[in-house]
Amino acid sequence: MKDYRPAKQRITVSVGESVRILRDLQELSQNQLAQLTGISQATISAIENDRVRLGVERAKILATALKCHPGVLVFPGWKLPDEAAA
Repeated sequence: MKDYRPAKQRITVSVGESVRILRDLQELSQNQLAQLTGISQATISAIENDRVRLGVERAKILATALKCHPGVLVFPGWKLPDEAAA
C-alpha cells in the first residue's frame, strides 16, 4: 500500500445527494424506489433534499435497493485517515 494515493475530492456530496446520484445511476424514479423499498416517495424526496435524516434502518433498506453498501449513503464524504493509508 505504499503506492497508495487518495483520489482528489472534486465536490462535496451530502447524504441526500448520494441517494439521488445512486438512484439516478440506476435509472430509477423516486416512485420506483419507493415501491422497491416501502419508503414513501415523499420521504425519499425529503431525504434527497436533506430535509429528513436518512437513519441507519433506512440506509440499509435503500442500500439494498440501490445495490451498494450502506456506508456509501451514510458517509458520502468519508476520507481515509492518513495513518490508515500507511
